[in-house]
Order: sequence, then structure tokens, then C-alpha cells
Amino acid sequence: MELELRHLRVLCAIADAGSVGRAASDLGYSQPAVSTQLQRIEGHFGEPLFERGPTGVRPTPYGVEVVDQARDVLARAAAIGRRPAAGSAARRTLRVAATNSPMLAGMVSGVRARFPDVSLSVSSVYASSRIVELLEDGALDAAIAADYPGRELEHPDGIGHRGIVTEPNFVALPSRHPLARRPQISLAELAEEAWFLTPDDGAGWPGVFYTACAAAGFTPSTVHEFLGDRQQLQGMIADGLGVAVVQATTRPIPQVVVKPLTGTPLWCRYVLAWRHDTVSGQTADALLQCATAAYRQLASRSPHLRAWAARTWSVSKA
Repeated sequence: MELELRHLRVLCAIADAGSVGRAASDLGYSQPAVSTQLQRIEGHFGEPLFERGPTGVRPTPYGVEVVDQARDVLARAAAIGRRPAAGSAARRTLRVAATNSPMLAGMVSGVRARFPDVSLSVSSVYASSRIVELLEDGALDAAIAADYPGRELEHPDGIGHRGIVTEPNFVALPSRHPLARRPQISLAELAEEAWFLTPDDGAGWPGVFYTACAAAGFTPSTVHEFLGDRQQLQGMIADGLGVAVVQATTRPIPQVVVKPLTGTPLWCRYVLAWRHDTVSGQTADALLQCATAAYRQLASRSPHLRAWAARTWSVSKA
């Protein structure tokens, strides 16, 4: 089979939709036709590009690389021969921000590939409540914010929002910790630990953490507030100075392990928010697809999250 642009579009549609059926609907094809195309494409590459699960598909590590390259090729193909119209305005700038999330880089890469004529201004804003304020004041066009089930952020008129993903929070601890070999750890077993916690994010953290600790029967005795470089945090954890609640997609350094919490007492939702007057519905859809694809790539590279998902799926199917 000779690889064509239409094959690359199929791969990107499947990665964005997380499902062969949804991708077929987006492309206007039948599901069997897209399934057959995918089989031929994977045959061309000589190995699977997607992992199949009960809730859909996600790219394999090799698939992530192929899809990233496919997006770049499609963006370059779309730009061939394109010239700015005479007297046209300067490139539009899209002002984008994100809370403490590794999704931002992947989303920005995806947006640049899809909209080569758009200039991006990117910033990091920790507090999700502040993100909403900046959107409302017109200082941002779009952003990734975080909130928590049961404590969803309020979005004023003129601000659109759609959920990207709701993920479990895990815990990071030293690899030499007595519980480090457990497949999962209960929050109560960590009652005597010192904790590194990020500060108030205006959306419910760290209140949700203290509520979960109270439900587990304890109040943390030692808490260190920390908002800084993730590698520095992991270095302190590796040195045995404490443990921390972390994102499920966190990639640990060799001296640190990341484990699910028994019963999954902590969840976080990531939300795409945007201004209706500066971001069109089409652009918002593209931002959401890019953010979702970025998260799937992060998840595909997180063995502890994949193992947790496999256990969760197997229990839900039983």
C-alpha cells in the first residue's frame, strides 16, 4: 500500500475521536470502511498504531509518533501555495494559557499544525479562578483550567467551556518506601507522611484533599506548600522528604514511583474555556480536539495510568 494524505487524515481522526466509530462519523464514512483502512495502514507500518479497549482506542507509543508526524505533513500540505491576501491584516494572535498541566505543550503543537497562519501567545497561570477572571477581562482568548467533581467552576456569560478529561489523582512516593511495591495505596496508609501540596487554586484545591483525608480518618500533620519545578519536587520526594498528590500522567524519575489511590478518592477535571467573541466555534472545536489528543498522548506514555485503567475496566466489565 502506498501511503496517501487520506490515510493520514484517518489516523488523525481516530486519534482525535478516541474511537473508530466516532472517527468514521466525523469523516462521513462507515465504521467498517474506517476499520479496514486502519488495518491496511497498520499493515503498512508493520505494527499496531492503536490499542483497543472497551471504551475506545488510544495510540500506542509508536502510534503517537506516527500521528504527530501525520499532523505535521497534513499541515504542511494544507499550506502549499497559500499566500496572504493583498492588504490583509497581520497574523492573528491567539492568547492561550493553562493551569499546571502538561497538556498545554501538546495542545499548542496541535494548534500550530492546524492553523499555521495563527500566532500563539502562551502563558502559564496556576489558579483556575484567575484564568476565568483573565478570560472575562479579555486578557486571554482560551485556556485550560482545572476543577473538581462537585465543585465545578462557574463560567460567566460570554465564556464557553467543555470538559477535556476527568482523571484520577495518584500519589508520588520514594521508590524505597515500604509501600512502593503495592499496585495501589490507600490514603489512610499515608496518614503519618509529610505532604507536599500546591497552594489554593481558587477552584477547590487543597480543600478536596483535606476532605478526602478526613474521610480516611486523619488530618495531615506535616504539610509543605510547594509550587515550582516538577523535577525539583520529585527530587525532594526521592530524598524521602515527603509524598505528593500528582497528576495521573506524571512521569516519575527513577527514584520515585507513582501509584493509584485505593478507591480513587481524588479526581480532577480539566476544562477548555474560551471567549465566544474572539474564538469561533470551529476554533474552539479544534482546541478541544488538540487538547484531548495531547492528553491521550500523555496517557499512552504513563504505564501506571494504563495499568490503573486496565484494572478499572476489568472490574467494571466483571
